[in-house]
Amino acid sequence: MTAAQPSRPSATPAQALAAMDDLIASHLVGQQETAQRLGLNVTDLTCFGYVVQAGENLLTAGDLAARVHVTTGAVTGILNRLERAGYVTRRPDPRDRRRVRVAAVPEAVARAYAVYEPYYARLTALFATYSPEEIAVLTDWFTRATGLSYAYREELRSGDKQLRSGEGGLGSGDGEVRSEDGTS
Repeated sequence: MTAAQPSRPSATPAQALAAMDDLIASHLVGQQETAQRLGLNVTDLTCFGYVVQAGENLLTAGDLAARVHVTTGAVTGILNRLERAGYVTRRPDPRDRRRVRVAAVPEAVARAYAVYEPYYARLTALFATYSPEEIAVLTDWFTRATGLSYAYREELRSGDKQLRSGEGGLGSGDGEVRSEDGTS
């Protein structure tokens, strides 16, 4: 006999958005605390997470830049810091000697796992209270919301470039925001 799934309270899109904002805020602060505990900054920890997630399918710097949505130049600095801190190593790509692949250092994975595992165990237990169909909806939502987030970040970056070059926006391109009549 299958246990009945608990009933879910109804919610409006505004309530869902507020709950999402609370989750994001909690995770931002939590990631900062976790990064500090591991001797990293949040961006470096995020990149390390992607390296760990890739497992044996080692990423290139370009792969990592695409996943984090930063430049390859930024990833070079991130990888330099992670390597100095003992979190990753660089390995030659066996099929293309001009490229390197990034591997997580097992001891560093163990340190990160020790911090994350208790929380992930609780999340796994929480997911277990949802039906397979609900898990599919959650996974779809997380995936689609992540895509929206990346797309919006790109839009903001594009808008920032336009403002700096003097194209569009309320500002004059000098960093000062002006009203529509041109006054500061």
